[in-house]
Amino acid sequence: MSGEKGKKTLPTQQNADQVSAFLAKVAATPAVKSAGGRGRLLFAMDATASREPSWDQACHLQAEMFHATDGLGGLEVQLVFFRGFGECKSSPWVASSAELVRRMTKVRCLGGRTQIRKILRHAIRETDSKRVNALVFVGDAFEEDIDDVCDIAGELGVRGVPAFVFQEGNDPVATGAFRQIAKLTGGAHCSFDLASAQQLKDLLSAVAVFAAGGRMALEDYSSKKGGAARLISNQMK
Repeated sequence: MSGEKGKKTLPTQQNADQVSAFLAKVAATPAVKSAGGRGRLLFAMDATASREPSWDQACHLQAEMFHATDGLGGLEVQLVFFRGFGECKSSPWVASSAELVRRMTKVRCLGGRTQIRKILRHAIRETDSKRVNALVFVGDAFEEDIDDVCDIAGELGVRGVPAFVFQEGNDPVATGAFRQIAKLTGGAHCSFDLASAQQLKDLLSAVAVFAAGGRMALEDYSSKKGGAARLISNQMK
């Protein structure tokens, strides 16, 4: 979404409640392992102008996804992003944090409208080729036809690929759309703000562990990691 000023920070208690509900949803999602042994996570991001302040932050945070799965056979990640006028690109699948960071740091945000429909279509094509264990989408806006996007989200859900949607800020239109996408795919939705870097890092790590090892791995990880991740094991019990 083109430049947007004055984003609001969510109230602390509301944010905490959403995080707890999100982690509980991750813990309850059945995982389907890929044949190759590594978890496969499609990492999609809105790279339009309003997301520029948090893009560099995301480059650093995603490294935790790889570190969290080191003992689970590893993780393969594909970066997908949209920006500008109809531009939606994807990287090759990579198995190292350094390679993903290298590709992310080359991207510069450009004004434009959201293209979440293309992200979901791409996820369908990828999992039809080789099983994708989870889709993560990070964005702050929704500017498309909701029925069209939800129809495609339903197709992704039928294929067993949950979408875990991280919403920056609290735009009500985006909130409604993101919740529906998460529900239709069997995933989850959670809001965050620029001040909650540690929280977002923990959430990304939790989803990565789920993609790589399923619920049991997620429970073990949360018991060792503590913090936000500990909410997972509490909900599972």
